[in-house]
Amino acid sequence: MNAMNNEHVILSLGPASEQRPVVMRGPADMAELLPYLLGFYPDDSIVAVGLQGPDLHQGGVIRADLPVSPAEWPAAAEETAALLVALSERHGGRPLQVLLYLCQDPGTAHAPPPVEDLRPLADHLRAAFGRRGVAVKESLCVSDDRWWSFLCRREGCCDPAGTPVRRGPDPGPAAAAATVAGLVPRGSRKAIVAGLAPVGPPEDGAQREALVRAEPVAGAVSREEGLELLEQAFAEFAAGARELDEERTARLLFALRDRLTRDRGVEYVRPAELAPAERLWRFLARRAVPPYEGCAVAPLTLLAWSSWVAGDTATARVVLGHVLRLSPDYLLAELLYESMNDGMTPGALLVAVEAQRRRREERAAAVRPEPEAEAEPGPAMGGESGPPGPGQAPAGGRRRRRGGRWKGVSTASARADRGSGCPASPGCQDSPTSAGSPSSPGRPSDPGEPRPEGSGSEPVALLPAPGCGPTPGVRPTRGVRLGRVGACASAAARSGTGLHRCRGSRRAARGARRAD
Repeated sequence: MNAMNNEHVILSLGPASEQRPVVMRGPADMAELLPYLLGFYPDDSIVAVGLQGPDLHQGGVIRADLPVSPAEWPAAAEETAALLVALSERHGGRPLQVLLYLCQDPGTAHAPPPVEDLRPLADHLRAAFGRRGVAVKESLCVSDDRWWSFLCRREGCCDPAGTPVRRGPDPGPAAAAATVAGLVPRGSRKAIVAGLAPVGPPEDGAQREALVRAEPVAGAVSREEGLELLEQAFAEFAAGARELDEERTARLLFALRDRLTRDRGVEYVRPAELAPAERLWRFLARRAVPPYEGCAVAPLTLLAWSSWVAGDTATARVVLGHVLRLSPDYLLAELLYESMNDGMTPGALLVAVEAQRRRREERAAAVRPEPEAEAEPGPAMGGESGPPGPGQAPAGGRRRRRGGRWKGVSTASARADRGSGCPASPGCQDSPTSAGSPSSPGRPSDPGEPRPEGSGSEPVALLPAPGCGPTPGVRPTRGVRLGRVGACASAAARSGTGLHRCRGSRRAARGARRAD
């Protein structure tokens, strides 16, 4: 007899602001509702759902990669249990019980189901939660659209071949209620990631050659030129374009290494901008062909941000997990990821981003010269910038001289503050001309580095507020950070330049396993 046959579990599906209670009545409902809990169909995954309060309502939910080697299973079980307990305590209290899923499809068409192979991992998880005073209410193996209960030991109770997961035109009551509430899984995690793969032949050849040509001169492109290139590309996609030529694509991929150029892309989240922005970021990410796959990190992070704002949390979560596998220390991806996993919505971040954008636009409008005093237009992208004439700002500048500097002019030649985000590719290393403190491959430059006074290209710092560090004594699984609470969001809304920086949680989790 299965543990869930006699009690109900209340799930809250949907955004935190509009949770929709759905009652789960047994292991069949539990298996059927798994993709609704995450927004996608997991594969090769450990999923844990905390149950809280006397009515056993849903608490925290985490997903972690299923370790390939059984030797890693005890440590994975301990990390999973510690993480779920700590996450739940941050959001209302320690869970009373937990639901567990182990998901793995067979490697070949005729391979035996993995339930017996995974049973030791299920036992490790049950023991790890037991040591923390959390009982395992149900533990399922889900594979190839069938499920098995690890807790059912009654002979003859369960079919050794597994029980089919309800799908298609005849869903169970719980899945029907979730569907009526507007929740639709986006497909499998593997399918979402496969849609982000670099283009193949014959497109990849021409794009690779363009990247090779752009690489040697990438460091000589100023920030203002990169911003102009980005704004022009976005304007074309907003007008209906679906691709750029290979040369501009290559230059833009390298330009997005710059943190402030990338952060300008963060601003493209007004309602009419979301669809073209997602098309642009997806197009760019798929043109980061081998050996330049790492150049996809910045556009993929922007794609995840746009997807989250658009309400597609499942895609955003999967994309961020993919980014952090490409570049484990990419700060913006880490912080967006931990915000999502801590139950935040993008609302407070949107307030900060929009306020930053309005200030930038107002400053640009205030210092725009009168028509009769307008300077000659600057050179086209890729041209050499000559010295400024009397009363004229350097190319790309927006403000008049003040205090010995051109206000609004990026000192890309003086302090480029580049964040490569391209750890795997030879062309995505920070160039020697990117002055300021050097960045290690695959990591953004130190976000705390001071910018030149009067820099007009201020970053939108989507980072957590001070004091939001990790839980003492807990080493969280990589990618699901602790330390993001509602206070961070309110601090973001009050902040003049977006969310503040808090690097402690990132350092504390370094080296742990990835989860999403």
